[in-house]
Amino acid sequence: MSYRHTVNGTTYVFADLRSLLARASPLRSGDQLAGIAAASASERVAAQCALADLPLANFLTESVVPYENDDVTRLIIDSHSRSAFAPLAHLTVGGFRDFLLAAAPATLTALRPGITPEMSAAVSKICRLQDLIAIARNCHVRTAFRNTIGLPGRLSVRLQPNHPVDDPRGIAASTLDGLLLGAGDAVIGVNPATDSLDATATLLQLLDQIRSRYEIPTQTCVLAHVTTTLRCMERGAPVDLVFQSIGGTEATNRSFGVTLPLLAEAQAAALSLRRGTVGDNVMYFETGQGSALSANAHHGVDQQTIEARAYAVARAYAPLLVNSVVGFIGPEYLYNGKQITRAGLEDHFCGKLLGLPMGVDVCYTNHAEADQDDMDSLLTLLGAAGVTFVMGIPGADDIMLSYQSTSFHDALYVRNALKLRPAPEFEAWLARMGLDQPGASERIPVRMAPALAGLALASLA
Repeated sequence: MSYRHTVNGTTYVFADLRSLLARASPLRSGDQLAGIAAASASERVAAQCALADLPLANFLTESVVPYENDDVTRLIIDSHSRSAFAPLAHLTVGGFRDFLLAAAPATLTALRPGITPEMSAAVSKICRLQDLIAIARNCHVRTAFRNTIGLPGRLSVRLQPNHPVDDPRGIAASTLDGLLLGAGDAVIGVNPATDSLDATATLLQLLDQIRSRYEIPTQTCVLAHVTTTLRCMERGAPVDLVFQSIGGTEATNRSFGVTLPLLAEAQAAALSLRRGTVGDNVMYFETGQGSALSANAHHGVDQQTIEARAYAVARAYAPLLVNSVVGFIGPEYLYNGKQITRAGLEDHFCGKLLGLPMGVDVCYTNHAEADQDDMDSLLTLLGAAGVTFVMGIPGADDIMLSYQSTSFHDALYVRNALKLRPAPEFEAWLARMGLDQPGASERIPVRMAPALAGLALASLA
């Protein structure tokens, strides 16, 4: 089915839904690289106008990736709730935007099973930044493992103590640094420098020793490939969360070495360990606009719509955490700070609308046209939008992955500026340890004085 709209006497024709969504996307370098972006601002406006007039019901009869060729499309269609969609069935995409802006949090929660990723992507394309913020702020998504994530007025932080050679002492030192600055309630999560089974098991033991020794109400994770984590569980290693990067098409996931049944197997294995204390959300997923294109697995679909489809994969496994590593893939996909900012707010909006505990790694690579001022802006906007969690990295500079993100101090800034608090169980722990006092970040509280020696010993155990 083709779509058309006339702007200033010129009629633009869009061959199908896939083309319409691509041309309606705000400008980004990845869609230009793929050859699917609007050729002009006029064409983009025409596509956005045509998209605004499109009935939402059309998304249930026309797929951007064929049903018979893609298991993500089958997941989206087969899990869709017609009853949850009923209140929206009469709306166009433009009417959907108006509806969302007026909807109460309870209404947005009830609608989740009726919203497909393509619907969320479509409405995001006709939203201003303030719309993306206002709607996402009303999407409340609660998850739990050893603490409770996503409550209104809260902002969690992933403590990311990466090290270029997985040195346990370096990781332990960075972990202590983050804890002293109030980070770590989302997860203490290490990206391993290799996917070695032995190294992964060693890091899992280290993080678990730190957590248990100081009775920290949080969860730990080594972000190895899901197959490595499964083997660690078979060995009896202390696995809290199973991590995996995922994408919005079957071919993208295949490029990551995963399938939907494999993710289900990993979820079942982690649940069987029963390590959670206040909840049983055991999965952690990362995504990012451009991953499908970089794997030549995008089927001609724009990168933002493909990203939203990844969220359908994520929500099938009830994750504790999901985050878009928004600027990590590079300027080939998001060229500058403006594109990164828009993409981060879109990803957060779509994830929250679909019912995910959505975080964002506010980041950029060193060859992008972006800097920390851009990241300060996006971090602040995401805080206003109710982002579930952000990253905490020593000095905002990941020395293993070689990209720029947000620091422990950045997280403190946005919590203070917007009056946001950590997860409640973690907040109580900070108070017990004396880390909630003014100036606590500049000294080691009495109860944490043994921590330096303890962490050093744990790292060598």
